[in-house]
Amino acid sequence: MATILAIETSCDETAAAVVRDRTVLSNVVASQIAIHQPYGGIVPEVASRHHVTTLGESIGAALEQAGLGWAAIDGVAATCTPGLVGALLVGLTAGKTLAMVHRKPFLGIHHLEGHIYANYLASPDLEPPYLCLLVSGGHTSLIYVKGCGQYQTLGQTRDDAAGEAFDKVARLMGLDYPGGPILDQLAQSGNPRAFPLPEGNISLPEGGVHPYDSSFSGLKTAMLRLVEKLRAEGVDPLPVADLAASFQTTVARSLTRRVVACAQAYGLTTVAVGGGVAANSGLRQHLQQAAIDHGLRVLFPPLSLCTDNAAMIGCAAADHFNQGHYSGFDLGAQSRLDLARVMELYAPMAVA
Repeated sequence: MATILAIETSCDETAAAVVRDRTVLSNVVASQIAIHQPYGGIVPEVASRHHVTTLGESIGAALEQAGLGWAAIDGVAATCTPGLVGALLVGLTAGKTLAMVHRKPFLGIHHLEGHIYANYLASPDLEPPYLCLLVSGGHTSLIYVKGCGQYQTLGQTRDDAAGEAFDKVARLMGLDYPGGPILDQLAQSGNPRAFPLPEGNISLPEGGVHPYDSSFSGLKTAMLRLVEKLRAEGVDPLPVADLAASFQTTVARSLTRRVVACAQAYGLTTVAVGGGVAANSGLRQHLQQAAIDHGLRVLFPPLSLCTDNAAMIGCAAADHFNQGHYSGFDLGAQSRLDLARVMELYAPMAVA
């Protein structure tokens, strides 16, 4: 059993947590949404500077809420890839420094692996193999989870990630940032059949070299043309609820089709969902219905573990720690690293 102090600073949330295997002892998240809202998106330098000013307080709060001192901490973990390099460096430097000072093993964690492990916190009985749908602002991937550190990407987006598409569509509709939660809320009162939209036919599950890839550029362009058409016709105000519902349903339907086809092709009966878009109500409804229709077990983390947090990083680190995987203090931050290469982050003898 491993107790890990974990740090997450890959983008615009400053987070720290204490996790014991698959149990959360504390989970502190300082969001930067209000700071970046005036810019309509994340400003990397602003994010990095804010991490510097808030991380120490977040770490202190995580230890205090867990009611533990450093003697009870077995290892220190920090997200090292993928993400904004400046932001990653803040958490990575803090994590390595704390590990050195307190003579603890250090573990660098892949951010996407963290999103996979959020499901273990919500469903401690979950065990590989299973299919994971990772959907966030920067990633849309179908991952075959074979074990700790053993991943095979079966499908991914060819262009915009699902969350990115939500933000861009919200912007062209004149809505605030971040767009995903706003569109989801509007969609609750909209008609999902009001505007037929293309799902993106770049690689439908029927065939192709990459049959489970996704594409949202065509859908995004269709939404742009639709909004321009409505405005040219003098429609004011725009039917934002119907537009949101039509768009959200199309994204959810497209992803669900690929999930079902991929799971069936590989003989997997469990699907875990992770990432910020895993909080989307439309996607949850479509996948839950698919579970009933196709005999699948579909798992979602609670909303608090869908967006970036350090508890998921700690859970991944605890599993690696228990298997003797430790990182060297020379580990650097990387803006991207294929999930299949996650074991490159560890060297078995790299102990403090």
